[in-house]
Amino acid sequence: MDDVMDMEEHKPTSYRVTADELRQFIERFERLDMEKKDLADQQKEVMAEAKARGYDTKVMRKVIALRKRDSDDIAEEEAILEMYKEALGMA
Repeated sequence: MDDVMDMEEHKPTSYRVTADELRQFIERFERLDMEKKDLADQQKEVMAEAKARGYDTKVMRKVIALRKRDSDDIAEEEAILEMYKEALGMA
């Protein structure tokens, strides 16, 4: 037991600072993780409310995803989709 206490007394200051810094990073990450969970819960509530009012949440999610994308990428994907549909006789 005395050996452990001696080791504690002789730890370099940089190790203690590093441990404190590590703890701060971990605690900060954990707080962000909780915030992320809270935001996800709020998003679920928004979708539940929209669904209760008769909106199609599956389509809403697609619209949200499209709004995040570049319009040129969307146009290119739609053109390829139309070409594939025509090739399969679905147009």
